[in-house]
Amino acid sequence: MAANDQEGAGTLATLAYTQLRQDLIYGTFDRGSKLRIRSLCERYGIGLNPLREALNRLSSEGLVVQSDQRGFQVAELSGSDLDELTKARCWLDGQALRESIEKGGADWEERVLLAYHRLSRIPRYLEGQSATRNAEWEHAHKEFHASLLSACGTKWIEGFCDQMFDAAERYRHAARIASSTNRGDLDEHRAIMEAAVARQADTAVALLQQHFQTTSDLVRKVFNSSERAD
Repeated sequence: MAANDQEGAGTLATLAYTQLRQDLIYGTFDRGSKLRIRSLCERYGIGLNPLREALNRLSSEGLVVQSDQRGFQVAELSGSDLDELTKARCWLDGQALRESIEKGGADWEERVLLAYHRLSRIPRYLEGQSATRNAEWEHAHKEFHASLLSACGTKWIEGFCDQMFDAAERYRHAARIASSTNRGDLDEHRAIMEAAVARQADTAVALLQQHFQTTSDLVRKVFNSSERAD
């Protein structure tokens, strides 16, 4: 294969990975459902090889499950996994935030303040569609949480926290789809931001962990209600 062909295939695989990953996180596909390769090729307008490469990559991240008998499936969600994920986020993000508060300079404070400012100015839902998330808000939300940890000095930890953020988003979006209840958590973000830039490490970490736990509790409440309804 020529160099240009290899580059093109790599670009298509990256595109497929990005689009499919976003759809998995946003709950486009039912959890546990089979991912039919040819249907996905048509959906994303790409060939078999780039799509398989994307699916293998997503399988290594735990968003997709692969088996010899059933092919690729959307990873299931469970209460026990949610508990483990929340515990891991509280521990690792908390430590990374503490390190950022200790090591971060004026540039880190500016990034946190700017990220919060952007988040606070973007509507959470699309205008006239109270149940439809605004993709711009979702991006700003992720950037805000990333900004808090950006001065921890360890790219490995930032990478793990980023992966766990996306895993938690799967649960949050699944709960959103199952329930029309809206949560106004901007004040939670503001309190975390203010404590962080004020260098109040214990307070900032406690608020961040409470933020994660509140989200987990709300998701579990929605899931339990759905199970009772079934």
